[in-house]
Amino acid sequence: MQILQFGVFPPPDGGVQANVKDIRDYLRTQSIRCGVIHLSRHRQADNDEVFYPKSPLQVLKTALAFPADIWHFHLGGIVTKELLGLYAVGNSIPGKKTVLTFHSGGYPSSPDARRAHPLRDLIFRRFDRIVAVNTEIVDMFVRMGVPEAKVRLILPFALPSLPPPAPIPPAIDAFLNTHSPILLAVCLLEPEYDIAMQIDAMGAILERHPNAGLVVIGAGSLEQSLRAHAASKPYADSILICGNVPRPATLNIMVRADLALRTTWYDGDAVSIREALHFDVPIVATDNGMRPPGLRLIPPKDPRALVEAALSVLASPKPSRVQKPDNVKNLAAILDLYRELV
Repeated sequence: MQILQFGVFPPPDGGVQANVKDIRDYLRTQSIRCGVIHLSRHRQADNDEVFYPKSPLQVLKTALAFPADIWHFHLGGIVTKELLGLYAVGNSIPGKKTVLTFHSGGYPSSPDARRAHPLRDLIFRRFDRIVAVNTEIVDMFVRMGVPEAKVRLILPFALPSLPPPAPIPPAIDAFLNTHSPILLAVCLLEPEYDIAMQIDAMGAILERHPNAGLVVIGAGSLEQSLRAHAASKPYADSILICGNVPRPATLNIMVRADLALRTTWYDGDAVSIREALHFDVPIVATDNGMRPPGLRLIPPKDPRALVEAALSVLASPKPSRVQKPDNVKNLAAILDLYRELV
């Protein structure tokens, strides 16, 4: 059995990237060959069977040259015409089994998802299996006419018992050593993650905790504007916007944090939340109706609720941190799905 994934591969790091890499790494431990076709604008030279084609034609040529039994597509954002075209082609190749993992937690409630799209729905129905990362996505595909037997709910994360050995970048390490408590946000730097609200909230948090620090890890279209927003504050030296940080280093930063923040306008089952829970880091997150237990939930777009919840959690006794075993159940479930198909 050989697998070819289509999606995004780090860097930069993110939830979809982590899932693609985790699947590849896990399959290799099982002596299963797995290549990756990277589909975003962040391109590098082809390396270690991770391919960076520059055009749709190159995507197809690279895919057909790789001897895979299963093509596994990952979708982490909106459903574009270009992606639908790729899926339509993929589902028409004789002898190829196709799988789609749909990572976009906010899409099922979007206007586009609720509109009728006969061609889109037909293309989705032609996949051999669809992996959904939450129940709303399962329901969405059933509404589109995908047989329930084809849809599997598999959460998109693998959790190590301890963060893998990795150095923390010196500037971040220095910030961690000179600030306490540490608040941490790991997300894309896009409008829907409301990082500006976190920056604004630090003013009130610093009144109670004058040495507190906010660390923001992630990349996105708002990176420069968020840096400028942070720099405009009188407490600018209490905020560190790091940009992209490799996942192993991010996990080592996470275990040193006192509080993880997840402020979103809409969200799925966030990998960073699962990681923080796994490492017993307290979490304040906006309520999206599907959060796992153990979080302090607040309404979206509510600065006062964010400040109150953060101060309340920081005033509580720190939870004891217990080392947990590796959690690769989701990766084993993906392998079982592959074996079904072949």
